[in-house]
Amino acid sequence: MIQIGQINYANVTPLFCGLKACFPDADYQYLSGVPAVLNKMLATGEIDVCPSSSFAYAVDAERYFILPELSISSPGAVASVLLFSQLPLEKLSGKTILLSAESATSVNLLKVLIRKRFGMDCNYRTCKSDFKTALGEAAALLLIGDKALQASIAGAAPYVYDLGSLWQEWTGLPFVFALWFCNRRAAFEKGDEMRLLASRLLVAKEFATKEREQIAASATEASWMGRDRLISYWRDNISYNLGEQELAGLRLFFSYCKEMELLEREPELVLLK
Repeated sequence: MIQIGQINYANVTPLFCGLKACFPDADYQYLSGVPAVLNKMLATGEIDVCPSSSFAYAVDAERYFILPELSISSPGAVASVLLFSQLPLEKLSGKTILLSAESATSVNLLKVLIRKRFGMDCNYRTCKSDFKTALGEAAALLLIGDKALQASIAGAAPYVYDLGSLWQEWTGLPFVFALWFCNRRAAFEKGDEMRLLASRLLVAKEFATKEREQIAASATEASWMGRDRLISYWRDNISYNLGEQELAGLRLFFSYCKEMELLEREPELVLLK
């Protein structure tokens, strides 16, 4: 049995709905958690495969294989990785930015943008407070996933910056926030099952693209986000592709991380075969 880590964020809901709808009798065990927790479980082998932080892959790439043609990325605005600020972005130099503890990819993307694109140095501190409290403690706050979407709807700050947009405007490339990758030991021990899952996920990806309205009708996120806004988020902000443009964006991000010593080395992108 393959154990799959399931992130309970709106950005990945269609893929999991597609996998379960298209293959209802598949013998998979789903374990839920936030990205940071699932990253650790994947590294230790507690789960076999997961849509997980692209930065987590880079830190320990020799441990994993990437499932082909799959990602959680954005061609421009992502809408769910947002910097909420009390000040215009260009005035944040030397200020403290509070960071989400849930995703290393978004945190390091912010650091790359602040240093490389805007030429600023800021102070960073992990935050576990709710966004209203946090914005009383620092000049800006990075939120991801459903928390970012909810804070955006609530109008949490006078200035809101979309990290997907900031990256695409600067580089001309999409940004890959997460990859589907598997523990290599699981791939060796369950090779046929893992390759079958990879092929089924491509079917699920097609279902997720074609059946957004059907998925939204039963999605819990629609209760607070609104059905139409949820559908437009999936359609306009989220991509599940991993083609040449996405790979180029990923390599560029990793090269900046290496340059800033956020990574020891640039990882090789090794796909499951």
